[in-house]
Amino acid sequence: MKVLRIGAAALVAAFVSGQALADTVKVGIIAPFSGPFAHYGKLFKDGAEAYVKTQQGKFAGHDIQFIYRDSGGPNPGGVKTAAQELIVNDKVDYLGGFVFTPNAMAVAPLIQQSKTPTVIFNAATSSITPKSDYFVRSSYTLWQVTVPLAQWAHEKGLKKVVTAVMDYAPGVDGEKAFDTEFTKLGGEVVDRIRMPMSTNDFSPFAQRIKASGAQAAYIFLPGGPPNLGFVNAYNQNGLREAGIEFLGTAEMDEFDLQKFGDAALGLMTSFHYSAAHDSDANREFAKAMKEQAADSLLNYASVGAYDGMRLIHKMVEATDGKKDGAKAIEAIKGFEWESPRGPAKIDPETRHITQNVYLRKVERGADGKLQNTEIENFGPQADHGLE
Repeated sequence: MKVLRIGAAALVAAFVSGQALADTVKVGIIAPFSGPFAHYGKLFKDGAEAYVKTQQGKFAGHDIQFIYRDSGGPNPGGVKTAAQELIVNDKVDYLGGFVFTPNAMAVAPLIQQSKTPTVIFNAATSSITPKSDYFVRSSYTLWQVTVPLAQWAHEKGLKKVVTAVMDYAPGVDGEKAFDTEFTKLGGEVVDRIRMPMSTNDFSPFAQRIKASGAQAAYIFLPGGPPNLGFVNAYNQNGLREAGIEFLGTAEMDEFDLQKFGDAALGLMTSFHYSAAHDSDANREFAKAMKEQAADSLLNYASVGAYDGMRLIHKMVEATDGKKDGAKAIEAIKGFEWESPRGPAKIDPETRHITQNVYLRKVERGADGKLQNTEIENFGPQADHGLE
């Protein structure tokens, strides 16, 4: 992809001179559509397009056109170039997507210059939204789902916990969130383990947890093989038998859940969405996703895209489809709706979603498949990392 070299003034001029009164609203989606993280691209595509179909393809009378760009994976330089092309050449009205924090960070100066409202469907580091006035997040942060888990662990009487996280920004965010809250309440973090991203043998870390004297382990791992590897090590090294609680967040994601088999039964996670959430809004989401694609999946990434398009819908209504980034962003500050995950609201100060966080336990549902059963509602949670 050829890098565009363009100054801030030229970028703004090119943006503003676009189709100010066009009937079609263009939405650029940047996500992995190839490589090991390509499933996120499909999840975003299915979730976004499912929502638009529920509106008969129009927001406030304006047709919606998606333009997709492949980020591959963590690729800040390539994503910055893709965003430039979408803003300048394709003249998009909105941007969405972004799986990885470094990719979201890379586009912040561009969207600030061009005043392009940009919805984060996934990237979960707290420090993203302050980087531009035009960022809004429809996903979650590690602080948001971890702080109530630390509170629950303390209330349950756990005194000693190990943190074991993958050594990159979201993992460090999760570690800091749990450590800060748990120790503030009087608990002790007896060991802080950061596992290299290249790790595929988790037995040494499981043994270290077992030897630590901890009553529980707070875990953060990215989706995919690391989750499977760690859970196998947790079971095979006797942590479950020793009564060491597994306290996770996204590790039991629906994308991987059925792959675990019985090894996952009983494991608990603190998260903002479960495909098993019992509500009419979630059943409507499931119906819309099934109509979008027979192989669609309900999980945190697809609901982040679905609700992300709901936010763009609100912004299109507020601007009547015209390019007015400031007015669009102002319109979603304080916006409330019933999400498939439960009640949701955009914090007017942080532009981050406030939502319920649930304690979930892996069980077998009536259909025999594994599911994340919500066993406790921690209530509405803001992004505690920005407090």
